[in-house]
Amino acid sequence: MYQTKFNKAKVVVVGGAGFVGSNLVKMILNNNHDTTVTAIDNLMSAEKESLPLDNSRLNFIHGSITEQSVLDQIKDDEDYIFHLATYHGNQSSIYDPLADHANNTYTTLRLMDHVKNFKNLKKLVYSSAGCSVAEKTFDAAKATTEQEFTNIKHDSPYSISKIIGEFYSVYYYNQHQLPTVRARFQNVYGPGEMLGAGQWRGTPATVWRNVTPTFVYKAIKGIDLPLENGGIASRDFIFVEDICRGLIACALNGKQGEVYNIASGKDITIADWRSEEHTSELQSRVDI
Repeated sequence: MYQTKFNKAKVVVVGGAGFVGSNLVKMILNNNHDTTVTAIDNLMSAEKESLPLDNSRLNFIHGSITEQSVLDQIKDDEDYIFHLATYHGNQSSIYDPLADHANNTYTTLRLMDHVKNFKNLKKLVYSSAGCSVAEKTFDAAKATTEQEFTNIKHDSPYSISKIIGEFYSVYYYNQHQLPTVRARFQNVYGPGEMLGAGQWRGTPATVWRNVTPTFVYKAIKGIDLPLENGGIASRDFIFVEDICRGLIACALNGKQGEVYNIASGKDITIADWRSEEHTSELQSRVDI
């Protein structure tokens, strides 16, 4: 039988106030009444109000995981760590590759090096992305075959940062037996994703978010919903609660050193996603 709940655990969620992070924090607290959670976030693209701050089992730390004073608060009595901090999105990383490195690549290295000798840690779940290894094709959705090499042609610093994070996950597992598990995200949608939040509000990064919240926002405002190339590009859309359940499964049941794709397994074009066929599902699952 697979384990489905934490047992009197201490959990850290890095990037805990973000879109996926805040949903994960709430799911863990709601379903595990003997578990405590520490959420760490520098609020670059998140709001701490996304978290249940009145919950006595939640400890919120405002800061970056690259800061030693923040790292020092993560001690060797934690059971699980979810590393969700990122410099969100391909466009943002193209606009500022140095910021992507500081908030995507460097955060991963600092965290893993800090906890590499922890004895109590059961699992560190690293959030990667499907774009870091998957070929950019129009074929049917399928898992990427794991090989001892990967394509070096990447189209964004974000994608590069994510694959470097996977390299570090494997390195620290092999070199230090750090119990890492890699979770590759697909296109997540659902309540809590903001077009502009934290320090990003009012900056170009405001509009560089996933297609779903962009369409919802434009629909509310009565703005046209343009489709590039007729909307032929396709994605694997997955609801945020399903991503969170997948992350928890990686922590509780994932094999150390391994990688897991968290996805719906359904390939949907942007045109179809915007169409009436999917409107009812979208409205029922997204609080607009």
